Amino acid sequence: MARIAGITLPSEKRIEVGLTYIYGIGRSKSNKILEEAKIDKNKKVKTLTEDEVNKIRQIIEKREKIEGDLRKDVNLNIKRLVEIGSYRGFRHRRRLPVRGQRTRTNARTRKGPRGNVIKKK
Repeated sequence: MARIAGITLPSEKRIEVGLTYIYGIGRSKSNKILEEAKIDKNKKVKTLTEDEVNKIRQIIEKREKIEGDLRKDVNLNIKRLVEIGSYRGFRHRRRLPVRGQRTRTNARTRKGPRGNVIKKK
């Protein structure tokens, strides 16, 4: 059972996929980390030795911003946009799509469920 950055990695998965359970690490970063640590990406998490886990942990700590620090930075960036009154901040405040997507149809994930309007006769 490998534990990195406060996250318990799933033991049955390959280490390449297991590292993606950490917020801020995707597939490409995972591959770069494993390449630097010289660990086979097809190895299962449960077969890792303690030395290999420590290598991965050290690389992540020195190079990557992950979990709490990254979440805090993202939230501060959004808060800054809202405070300066930018267009993107305005879209965040109103809980609408920020990156130019259409809202006449779709955008249900961001806008929430449809409000059922009862039509008068």
